[in-house]
Amino acid sequence: MSFQVLHGLPEHYRAAAADLYWQAFGGKLGPVMGPPARAQNYLRRVLRLDQCFAIVQDRTLLGIVGLHSEAGTFAGGTAGDFGAVYGPLRGFWRLKLLMLVANKDPDAGALMIDGFSVQAAARGQGVGAALLEAAVAYARAQGFDAVQLDVVGSNWRARGFYQRHGFTVQSQRKIGPLRFIFGFDSTVRMQRKL
Repeated sequence: MSFQVLHGLPEHYRAAAADLYWQAFGGKLGPVMGPPARAQNYLRRVLRLDQCFAIVQDRTLLGIVGLHSEAGTFAGGTAGDFGAVYGPLRGFWRLKLLMLVANKDPDAGALMIDGFSVQAAARGQGVGAALLEAAVAYARAQGFDAVQLDVVGSNWRARGFYQRHGFTVQSQRKIGPLRFIFGFDSTVRMQRKL
């Protein structure tokens, strides 16, 4: 498969990026960010298209990897963004629940991956590997010591993919009673030294 890796996405891909992000994380975030249409509205509002690498082929977004560094976060957002999409009270409790489960701050000297998704039809064709290597090359060029990410502890497929690309497990964090809301019981921090 022939494709080009882009650093950042043009604005007209915003809806496609939000949809792809939701396809990857909606199952985990749905209980807090749903219904899907509202969650996708939120994502369309907050995605920083300059904080990602993407692969587009024939005007179709095949995959995306978000970044979190001093320059910004791909899928962040503020209390004001939550309030604008969900209303002040509903937005507040959603934000608080997400903050309890998220461990988004990168370790010193590390570039954090903030979301990684490949269209189902494009999997197994090198799209994921190309995106991951683009993020690693960017981290090296920017002087980072490592690239790291958090993955759901029970997502063995993703963990295996990252391990095949040089990532090792650094720690595991249990989320306690929040597992009944989110449907998983831990997150694993993985890191690739540069």
